[in-house]
Amino acid sequence: MVMGSIKTGTDVAVIGAGPGGYVAAQRASQLGLDVTLIENEELGGTCLNHGCIPSKALITVGDLLYKVNHAADMGLVVKGSVEVDFAKTQDWKQNKVIKRLTAGVASLMKAGQVEVVRGKARFTDPHSLEVELNEGGTAAYSFKHAIIATGSTAINPSFFPLDGENVVDARGALAFREIPARFVVVGGGYIGVELGIAYAKLGGKVTIVEATGQLLPGTDPDLVNVLMRRLRRLGVTVMLNSRASGGLQDGKVKVQDGEGKAHEIEADKVLVSVGRVPYTEGLQLEKAGVKVDEKGFIPVDDRMRTNVPHIYAIGDVCSPVMLAHKASAQGRVAAEAIAGLPSAADWRTVPAVIFTDPEIAYVGLTEAQAREQGYDPVVSRYNFAAVGRALTMGESDGMVKLVGDRRSGLLLGAQMVGPEVSELIGEMALALEMGAQVEDVALTPHYHPTLSEGILEAALSWIHGIEKAGRK
Repeated sequence: MVMGSIKTGTDVAVIGAGPGGYVAAQRASQLGLDVTLIENEELGGTCLNHGCIPSKALITVGDLLYKVNHAADMGLVVKGSVEVDFAKTQDWKQNKVIKRLTAGVASLMKAGQVEVVRGKARFTDPHSLEVELNEGGTAAYSFKHAIIATGSTAINPSFFPLDGENVVDARGALAFREIPARFVVVGGGYIGVELGIAYAKLGGKVTIVEATGQLLPGTDPDLVNVLMRRLRRLGVTVMLNSRASGGLQDGKVKVQDGEGKAHEIEADKVLVSVGRVPYTEGLQLEKAGVKVDEKGFIPVDDRMRTNVPHIYAIGDVCSPVMLAHKASAQGRVAAEAIAGLPSAADWRTVPAVIFTDPEIAYVGLTEAQAREQGYDPVVSRYNFAAVGRALTMGESDGMVKLVGDRRSGLLLGAQMVGPEVSELIGEMALALEMGAQVEDVALTPHYHPTLSEGILEAALSWIHGIEKAGRK
């Protein structure tokens, strides 16, 4: 590419190479479209490089260490201590996990003949982009369609400013070269709780400070209650209805609890994780005529089109439900819509997973949501303590909850907390997407002994409950 040249004939310009952007680019290329993918950082975006993947790598190491150190009941006795070479852990995470995946994305783009441009894009008019190239200089591009997939960025709150070294966001917390001996997490959402548990298992003393009355706000309290019991066993201190302020001063964080009492919590490192906002900085959306709402999100229709019909938006930049798999699904819809296929975002539900210990997963409607929508919901529960495979794993905490409609028998939702529910939730998502009844789940034999039997037993309990009520 000659700097300053214009590439004409580009069908689709995709801005951002995260799980939404690179999937959109791949799908568009499969459909015979000429695609240019623009990214100013690493392929794979925040999720692959600084979020989903690296956090799960550290969580895996923490889980393994914890299991080894607490396996005496199974007859696995460790003589002496198991040491963690955390610098080596970080190198493994970066070189054996992240780099392999980013190389895989690059290979996909090459195989699909997607042109990858390294730089930061900005609109100059509704059909043109200017890219400030990472290698220096600028390049101009015209396009028939554009897909905005720039994602989101962590909030840097004024009440607890980041310094990038000791007070960090999730990206910084994932890059520590040493395990913090005293780790304070400001914000009890899924990012903060996941990383707090990981560092607690790796040996840190962890305190989580949450402004509301519950960790993981918006999550079914029945699931969170199981998590809270595990946190106590892990030695994690949780301060609810509490607020931290002022930053890290002299190795201490000032916190005011729900009763107005002041506390000073000792800390070596602080993670501030109080939410994320859509990232559109520097895009010059106004020059393309693209509108944003009062919270900065780009409104889209069910084909992922913005108010400018040939410009699309996907992922965190257009949705407060910030999930990588949702962004990927939206990317496929946008690419297919551009190609003229009858594709639309008509999926019935999107599963959510929180990689805590135990894991939490849910999909569809809760009991309260079902009632609000006019259903007559019936809920069944089955505890993992009664599932043979869970006991053989030493992981008996948690349960499966199923929500079904009394009148039609339709499955409405599922909520789970327990071992490997991140894998189990896929079955429930498929069942909901296909419009299954609870009876369909109950009539499906589940392999024994597996954790999936918790789903089967919850479905059978639901059927039994309906039958019993009908006999009264």
